[in-house]
Amino acid sequence: MLELIQFPFSPFCLPTRGILEFSGAKFKTINVPAQERGLVWKLTKEQYYGVPVIRDGSKVIFDDTDDQQIVAKYLDQKLKLGLFPAEHEGVQSILWRHIENEIEGATFRLNDIYYRENLPAREQLQYLRFKERKFGRGCIDQWHTQKNDWLKKLEYALAPYEQMLAHSKYLLGDRPLFVDFDLYGMLGNFLYSGHYSIPKSLPHVRDWNQRMKTVRK
Repeated sequence: MLELIQFPFSPFCLPTRGILEFSGAKFKTINVPAQERGLVWKLTKEQYYGVPVIRDGSKVIFDDTDDQQIVAKYLDQKLKLGLFPAEHEGVQSILWRHIENEIEGATFRLNDIYYRENLPAREQLQYLRFKERKFGRGCIDQWHTQKNDWLKKLEYALAPYEQMLAHSKYLLGDRPLFVDFDLYGMLGNFLYSGHYSIPKSLPHVRDWNQRMKTVRK
């Protein structure tokens, strides 16, 4: 059985979970604390500490690059999902870079504002410490103050996807491809705390998001 090593609201784990659910394959989820990656370090033989990681029997698959989508492509090939058709290779590369930079840059900040609600008390200090070491002391308080600005940035970044979905059921046609799961995961991160909803100005994105919840191979 496939195993997904993740933490639940990671914007990069949520697309992988979505792909597995779409596939219909049986899989097991192993949640690790957001800042405790000992299991990941062990499984990858001290090559990687990020998530998601897939364990498939004796194989351990992880993506230690910024733009290769190694985990997603492994699942695509193994489960014969057709998420990376050759004719869309270039445009998907462009889109996932935008999704994982412009979209994710807003979603994780808006979600992190509510980290105390998302994490058990024992994990909160290390999470805050990690964020402040990366983004500066008081970063989460700053993002909270700037929440409306980040919501506007997210809405602006999603506007092209709204235009795309006005003319097709999924981002690049009548069936979901990798970029659909990538964007769906980022929005899952945004919506995780329960404090937000998809803006009213994006009705096609909202309808697409509902379809993605139940779409299956």
